[in-house]
Amino acid sequence: MANHSIDERIKQIAADAAVQNSVEFVHAEIVGTKRNLTVRVYIDKPEGVTIEDCSIVSKRIEAVLDADDFIPSAYLLEVSSPGLERELYSVGDFEKFIGQRAKVKVRNAIKGQKVFIGRIAGIENAEIVFDDKTNGTVRFPYEEVAKANLRVDLEKEFKKRVP
Repeated sequence: MANHSIDERIKQIAADAAVQNSVEFVHAEIVGTKRNLTVRVYIDKPEGVTIEDCSIVSKRIEAVLDADDFIPSAYLLEVSSPGLERELYSVGDFEKFIGQRAKVKVRNAIKGQKVFIGRIAGIENAEIVFDDKTNGTVRFPYEEVAKANLRVDLEKEFKKRVP
């Protein structure tokens, strides 16, 4: 089985396990070498995932992976939350997190800049609209995104804790 189809099969198994357990499948990836393979699966839910969520989803994924036995070598399975500064993997992720702080690296410079830090303002006409702290509002197609992550909004977090 080709690596591409292994990736796709793992994503489908992980997505099915997530749905069965009322959590969102965020992303799956295979990292490492043939001798030291790691399958990473990220899941989420609005109130945050628990260790129990990760354990249950992990057991479901592992049961299918073991039964199908299509990964050609030994592997380690990791199931976890995407974290506070989660990566944004799709246009849907950008749309889901409109108004949130983020850091976006694009493939080709826009206004002489490749890295933008600010807030996701919206999605318009298949473009990401981003309020960058340096250049103001910038627009770029999702295909230009090389990497994007949410950023923790410390000011907002501190306000939550002040009585």
